[in-house]
Amino acid sequence: MADQLYLSLWFPNFRFEALPAALISVLRQFAIISGEKRVAAASVYPINFTEPATYQRIYVNDERAQDSEASIIENAVAEATEQLHDDMAYEFEMKWKLWTPESGDTALADAALDTLWKLQPSTVRIIGFGPGFDEASYEQNGHIRIDFGLDTPWIMDDTVEDAELDELAQKRIQQNVEILLAFTLSVEKHCGISSRLLWTESGEPLAEKLIARLQRLN
Repeated sequence: MADQLYLSLWFPNFRFEALPAALISVLRQFAIISGEKRVAAASVYPINFTEPATYQRIYVNDERAQDSEASIIENAVAEATEQLHDDMAYEFEMKWKLWTPESGDTALADAALDTLWKLQPSTVRIIGFGPGFDEASYEQNGHIRIDFGLDTPWIMDDTVEDAELDELAQKRIQQNVEILLAFTLSVEKHCGISSRLLWTESGEPLAEKLIARLQRLN
């Protein structure tokens, strides 16, 4: 069953005033790995995620926005965090492209058919938490949490036997896993974190599942 996938980051001796700089650092690493240099949207939530956003901006990142600097990482973060409040969460959306079966059948139930795989944009949400947001949930979620969405692009459902995956399908899944690991390792190397945790909402051991998937595909 598909599961929500997250990466939580903690920073040593973290001060809330340093949150904008920490967000910029993480967003830059995502931009390097994904090739996408601009923020797609920014939102600020007070108290907890059940409250409506107090700030929200959606950017147009196409040929109409070539001269706009508002969605550049540093500018988007500066605008959204202009007024820091410790009971707020600051969310930034960016996009990367992952291999996806064109049919949309992520279970690949009939791999005998020549499934077409395409690189499709997928939204990633990078969220910085104030210490008072959602009753100090940063202790569990991290000072910054990355929400990758469903883990389907990397796991492709446990009901599918590896023998059912043709060579191209195996290659595409492995490429998705590699981009996820590349981002995770890049953040660890360049963002000055003290610890990180790649986890799923259900609590299933995703790291072991990823390693097992790679070992079976190789």
